[in-house]
Amino acid sequence: MPSQRILLPRSAPAASGISSRAISAMLDRLEARSGESHSIMVVHRGQVVAEGWWAPYSADRPHLLYSLTKSFTSIAVGLAIGDGLLSLDDRVVDVLPDRVPAGVSEQGRRITVRHLLSMTAGHATDSLAEAWEREPGDLVKGFLSLPFAAAEGTRHVYDNSTTYILARMVERVTGRGLPEFLDARLFVPMGIDHAEWDRVASGAAFGFHGLHLTTEAVAAFGELLRRGGSWGDQQLVPRGWVELATSRQIDSEWILDGTEQTDFSYGYGYQFWRSRNGYHGHGSYAQQCVVVPSHDLVVAVTAQGDSQDVFDAIWDCLLPGVGHTGSVEEDAFLASRLERLSLQPVPGSAAPERAVSARIDGSAEGSALPDGTTVVVEPTEGGWLVRFESLFEVGVGHGDWRETAPLGRPIVATGAWQGNTYVADLYVITTPHRVRLAVDAEAGTATATWSTLPLTGPSLELHVRSPLMTRPDVS
Repeated sequence: MPSQRILLPRSAPAASGISSRAISAMLDRLEARSGESHSIMVVHRGQVVAEGWWAPYSADRPHLLYSLTKSFTSIAVGLAIGDGLLSLDDRVVDVLPDRVPAGVSEQGRRITVRHLLSMTAGHATDSLAEAWEREPGDLVKGFLSLPFAAAEGTRHVYDNSTTYILARMVERVTGRGLPEFLDARLFVPMGIDHAEWDRVASGAAFGFHGLHLTTEAVAAFGELLRRGGSWGDQQLVPRGWVELATSRQIDSEWILDGTEQTDFSYGYGYQFWRSRNGYHGHGSYAQQCVVVPSHDLVVAVTAQGDSQDVFDAIWDCLLPGVGHTGSVEEDAFLASRLERLSLQPVPGSAAPERAVSARIDGSAEGSALPDGTTVVVEPTEGGWLVRFESLFEVGVGHGDWRETAPLGRPIVATGAWQGNTYVADLYVITTPHRVRLAVDAEAGTATATWSTLPLTGPSLELHVRSPLMTRPDVS
């Protein structure tokens, strides 16, 4: 695990001019919701005033950001533009001429960097799945060969393919991979030395997904934006680009699961969303970097849940506390609470002499393992060894968490016997996701199901390999 570097100075809330009670109220709201909070960091006037990780998540652990990755790709585009290597009006067909399909439409020929950044190319829906189906070997060709439903530049439709193409364009004009380019120009100068990337099967970074960073690195990114791209005595990102990318470029209205997401209806910038207050970079399941310049505020969150719940907690509970200080005692109470944050280990008994073998029922919704996989649970000191035959094995703690990395990526697990059923939670700890294993000792059957299904597919084996490599099928 990489060592943790301090990127931002610390301050007690009262000394920075923000209420500890307001921060506590926000924590109350977050913990009362149906999802899980994994980490939070509040930065006010450039100083961290509150930070916490719900065990087994921890400060030094990079966390999958999902589509919050898009905002970093936007910064890479801005850097290339600032270097004179790219412009908003450059066309895909000119920058990537070898990836243009035969017979590309006139509208396909007109798609520019600006249209990709604002997701206004003109497709009716997210083009990712259909573009990949049409051209399995080249998503750029697939994207340009699809029919368009609206004129370019007129309608925002959330479209993962646009960011994938932007990443390829940056790579073409800079001659460097997206991760290497951002390392040199952004991460290393900021002191961020632990960026990890998931990749498509060819080895290229997704661009629209797959970046893993620590919570503090996400908060530092937000602070960089709040400062207009400056870090210390360096102007790392052109100020004009930060202002442009985080401003409203097109109207937006995003509906998820039939529920209006208020903070996605204030307009879209260049791979950033406008909010009721300020703007944010967003990743699925509530990976958030929220910047509120009017209040000198940045909030970084990693979680498994609904993003709108996070926004509501910030606006309703935290924002009213900016400019209102509390007492030293209130600050101390908050600090103690933040140090003790934890998800609950699986309740139940250890049954130290009890072993069991069963077969996975893969028909269960959200199954993480193939049907018929043999599961063997054997007691060890302080927990169990769980073997998924022919796949891998993991250690499981009782009343605590135990970490193993069977295929390169860590799993942190806790378990217990509940009557005749052995239950374990397997956290794929660098992601928002976990698997609940339930083994029925009497029936000899077991299920292994995701708490929320990863957008890169249900295979647990895939998600414990590092780096994750798959086709670009994330929605």
